[in-house]
Amino acid sequence: MPADRRPSPPSESSPEIDRAYWQGRYDAGTTGWDRGGTSPTLEGWLRAGSLLPCRILVPGCGRGHEVVALARAGFHVTGLDYAPAAIGALKARLAAEGISAEAIEADIFAWEPPSPFDAIYEQTSLCALPPARWEAYEKRLASWLVPGGLLAAAFMQTDSPTGPPFASNPEAMRRLFATDRWEWPAELAPQPHPLGLVELVGILRRKKP
Repeated sequence: MPADRRPSPPSESSPEIDRAYWQGRYDAGTTGWDRGGTSPTLEGWLRAGSLLPCRILVPGCGRGHEVVALARAGFHVTGLDYAPAAIGALKARLAAEGISAEAIEADIFAWEPPSPFDAIYEQTSLCALPPARWEAYEKRLASWLVPGGLLAAAFMQTDSPTGPPFASNPEAMRRLFATDRWEWPAELAPQPHPLGLVELVGILRRKKP
């Protein structure tokens, strides 16, 4: 895609990372985060039985490759995204393939589920948010999970001072998903990303009261 069609990346404090920004990325075809298929991380977790069929949310689901994979694996899936183009593409695919899943176009800071989920697959939502909004997002993730629920997370690693994607390094993530509320895996595993970056992946558990 020609470079002059790519929206300028906002700084951390920019108010421009909004619905129009993300819709503009889809309109321009600059969606380099989209693998064109299911994340190998999710495929591995499904093969290993690390995630078993349940009610699961995929925030920032994009075109919904993971939503489709989870629905095919027997999960009751809700995909959530800000961009009309993303949700439109997901709904069209679900209809064309006869797959049952919920696709919701909404602001994650305004939307509330009717009931908590058993699991959340967090892949591209957190790193798309300015770090100033991470604390509020973590609280929403915790409130969207049942006690003991799973947060299957991919934390983006990048040295870029701007975003999106914003770097979610392990030290910052351990502070954000603090141990008074979350149980961490023994280690995070590296996973290559199509952008030439690396994600550190692992499954956290929402502690019971």
